Amino acid sequence: MDTLNSTIVSETILDEIVEKHKGKPGMLLTTLEEVQEVNPLKFLPHETLSDVSKKLSIPLTQVYSVATFYSFFNLKPQGKHSIIVCRGTACHTKGSKALLEEVGHIFNYRFDDSNDESFYTTPDNEFTIKTVACFGQCAQSPVISVDNIIYSNVNSLKLLEAIKKIQRKKTKE
Repeated sequence: MDTLNSTIVSETILDEIVEKHKGKPGMLLTTLEEVQEVNPLKFLPHETLSDVSKKLSIPLTQVYSVATFYSFFNLKPQGKHSIIVCRGTACHTKGSKALLEEVGHIFNYRFDDSNDESFYTTPDNEFTIKTVACFGQCAQSPVISVDNIIYSNVNSLKLLEAIKKIQRKKTKE
């Protein structure tokens, strides 16, 4: 199966999503959100953005502006599971950089300031590791999110347990 083609939302599904939101306030935002959600790799390929542009009669530059402005949108394939490490000042001073390095070590990737990427997806598309500027939970730093579950006062042990929890679920499937 061609991986690229399997990540492009079908014309029928895209038409249904566009029709549901067309003409309503926020139609572009809600269309992009839903289209990304139905994509198996949770991202918006160029072809999909172009199709949305045509179907909503919105310039492609405007579609890209929205897709790149909001951190929720992904322009590259995402893993089935997400690990997000806060890099805000409070989290940084309490060890989030070490947690990020540890996650990188687990998944064989080196996060450093010279990397242009703010995220890494494992080759098997199982995990995406990202950073955020702040979760807004500074009093409980360092903070991470694993599959949308927030963990506070995280140390190496908590981090490893959260990752192992996902891996245990995966082996049961």
